[in-house]
Amino acid sequence: MLIIGIAGGTGSGKTTVVEQIVEQLPASEVCIISQDSYYKDTSDMTYEERVKINFDHPNSIDFDLLVSHLEELRKGESFEQPTYSFVEHNRMEETITTHPRKVVIVEGILILTHPEIRELFDIKIFVHADSDERLIRRLKRDIAERGRDLEEVLNRYQTTLKPMHQQFIEPTKEYADIIIPNNRYNTVAVDVIRNIVHQKLT
Repeated sequence: MLIIGIAGGTGSGKTTVVEQIVEQLPASEVCIISQDSYYKDTSDMTYEERVKINFDHPNSIDFDLLVSHLEELRKGESFEQPTYSFVEHNRMEETITTHPRKVVIVEGILILTHPEIRELFDIKIFVHADSDERLIRRLKRDIAERGRDLEEVLNRYQTTLKPMHQQFIEPTKEYADIIIPNNRYNTVAVDVIRNIVHQKLT
């Protein structure tokens, strides 16, 4: 089993990189785990209280659960992956049964901040994108997919996303084995990763 961690700031294009890596792999050999599924359960809080949570701080993630799930996969065991609603700002009742695969990709902005999780990754990747580009992508996504308005997204970016990126996410570049610039020049880096994956699988 090959476990790959893919980090990078919000809107950096991690999902695109994941898609580029897996597009040449059989679907039966890959499983993708999103850090977003592991936001802590906040059912004991009101919606108004949940909205105020700093979701870009490492404390918002249930890393212990994620570690235990990755360890279960290493043992060849399946687990129930949580699901999360960005509209309700809370974990949902539904879970996704996740089975061991030859390639496991874990993606999320904060996954390289946690030492125990870093130890579980065979390859650590950081996707870099210009801050203006990340903001534009975040705006488009949050308005279109998460029901946010422009003022809310910009306010969250200025008060939370940007300072958290500078404090927690950007410094994790130093842990990365590979840094991918998310622009038209990233094809070489993605090809290198694909080759590594293929070598590990054969």
